[in-house]
Amino acid sequence: MAEQKRFIIEVEKAKEATQDTPSRGPAYRSIFAKDGFPAPIQGLDSCWDVFRLSVEKYPNNPMLGTREIVDGKHGKYKWLTYKEVYDMVIKVGNSIRSCGYGEGVKCGIYGANSAEWIMSMEACNAHGLLCVPLYDTLGFGAIEFIISHAEVSIAFAEEKKIPELLKTFPNATKYLKTIVSFGKVTPEQKQEVEKFGLTIYSWSEFLQLGESQSFDLPTKQRSDICTIMYTSGTTGDPKGVLISNESIITLLAGVKRLLESVNEKLVVKDVYLSYLPLAHIFDRVIEETFIWHGASIGFWRGDVKLLIEDLGELKPTIFCAVPRVLDRVYTGLTQKISSGGFLKKTLFNFAFSYKLNNMKKGKKHDAASPLLDKVVFDKVKQGLGGHVRLILSGAAPLSMHVENYLRVVTCSHVLQGYGLTETCAGTFVSLPNELDMLGTVGPPVPNVDACLESVPEMGYDALASTPRGEICVKGDTLFSGYYKREDLTKEVLIDGWFHTGDIGEWQPNGSMKIIDRKKNIFKLSQGEYVAVENLENIFSQVPSIESIWVYGNSFEAFLVAVVTPSKQALEHWAEENGISTDFNSLCEDSRAKSYILEELSKIGKEKKLKGFEFIKAVHLDPVPLDMERDLITPTYKKKRPQLLKYYQNVIDNMYKSGNKPRA
Repeated sequence: MAEQKRFIIEVEKAKEATQDTPSRGPAYRSIFAKDGFPAPIQGLDSCWDVFRLSVEKYPNNPMLGTREIVDGKHGKYKWLTYKEVYDMVIKVGNSIRSCGYGEGVKCGIYGANSAEWIMSMEACNAHGLLCVPLYDTLGFGAIEFIISHAEVSIAFAEEKKIPELLKTFPNATKYLKTIVSFGKVTPEQKQEVEKFGLTIYSWSEFLQLGESQSFDLPTKQRSDICTIMYTSGTTGDPKGVLISNESIITLLAGVKRLLESVNEKLVVKDVYLSYLPLAHIFDRVIEETFIWHGASIGFWRGDVKLLIEDLGELKPTIFCAVPRVLDRVYTGLTQKISSGGFLKKTLFNFAFSYKLNNMKKGKKHDAASPLLDKVVFDKVKQGLGGHVRLILSGAAPLSMHVENYLRVVTCSHVLQGYGLTETCAGTFVSLPNELDMLGTVGPPVPNVDACLESVPEMGYDALASTPRGEICVKGDTLFSGYYKREDLTKEVLIDGWFHTGDIGEWQPNGSMKIIDRKKNIFKLSQGEYVAVENLENIFSQVPSIESIWVYGNSFEAFLVAVVTPSKQALEHWAEENGISTDFNSLCEDSRAKSYILEELSKIGKEKKLKGFEFIKAVHLDPVPLDMERDLITPTYKKKRPQLLKYYQNVIDNMYKSGNKPRA
């Protein structure tokens, strides 16, 4: 067999454990940085430079696109060029300054992605204000918390978000003095705001403020903070992550090097659909990358159900998604295929296995079966607009079967990335045409070093032959600290290494597999430690379930779970077993519970889980875990304390009802 490719090189030796510190594996970096990280780019010292230089280079390129409304219907995308956006940004900046706000002032931006969002952000970049995205999926209290904690003085908001902003009164008015709507303002809103001594402007009113004035732009340093991004902690208050110009610029250079190394470099003709929230780092850095290359960004209409139609109209070349969106694409496709005729199904399945086999033999996806791509898979490609060449998934783990399927049928690369707000998003990303990176997040990007640190209490050893441990990252992309929380910063930044709290496992080819989360560990009453995320990752491979939350505590000897079953799978099982009832009643049915428990046990045996790691009782909830009930974060991470509170009765009943483990 050919020698395995390895995509990392060692840059620092391993360290043995001491009395105070656990052992640490060797530090590695990407093979694409074997001769050093990409050098800083001359003249590129801040996020403002990223935009300014593109305006100089590509003034007439289409930059921001929004769908026009014609006769009440959404029509084509209407574009603003780089120069047109620049002229607007200068106006917005002059208006901000004429209100008396300058360098170091915190400016909130609240609302769905839009051209105005980007313009406000660039105006902040131009005048050295700190951009503080506000987003309501953090829960109602969070907006008020962020405004007060970050001391936001001026906030831009989408028209329909103004009422939400007003709910933060009177507490937020201690800091907030000016509100600017991206659209109109009602007389009632004006009255309400003025009652508290604040000023509110419509977009057009605000732009007139600075019309006859012009302000010099301050000099910006690389070390200056350009944005404070609040992360939706799964516990406690949101934390304000300080991100400097340096972090974003370093990341851009790394992404450029990476894409060039795999022959996928960005060009001016590239098009991106902006729908993942700009309030998160993942989308922010992708959009910065597009702006840097003079490429085009089109905005969605704000409705997930219309996303596919927006894709069809915009025809993007790069599609970024979170697993939940890709799961929808996958379910939509598989349902379409299975409801098609026998012939269609047979042809599709043949094409799928033929192409997958060729890809496994090492053929690139576009050379694995060009004919079948045209005949069979082109329809799938057209469903995403027809031009997509890269699909990038981030924010949460993508299931292996979905990733594998999409790699074959979408005729594009499907890459999974991993990063945190604290590491300025991209930290690891899998590489095109490397089929054995399936289920991993790939090697480090070529501007960071990464290592694993042992976690003895969980049995993870970074020096073992299969190294496992907490993922630690070092490099200039790292954040500058948590705002006003030096204590929390010191906990995670030790000797320049950022401790992510995620448990990873190096693969022989140098890619990283995320296997667990450090904090989600508890003891059962018999003293056994349970690493719950690892178990959830295993159990969620059961096809008949959509999601699972596993629970246990140190007073009980066994684990229980709340499961959202797959409607399709459960109804199919019921039909086969002669049970005729609706989905909600099925979830109450003890036979359905037994069936799901059997399925969970099957995979448990297959994966050689220990006895205490098996689930002994389940509750089936027809409604998936959602943000409305505050059970998950905007990136779909489970909020465990809230889940316990919400399902407390269900949990108590499962433990009570003699679901005691059978001997």
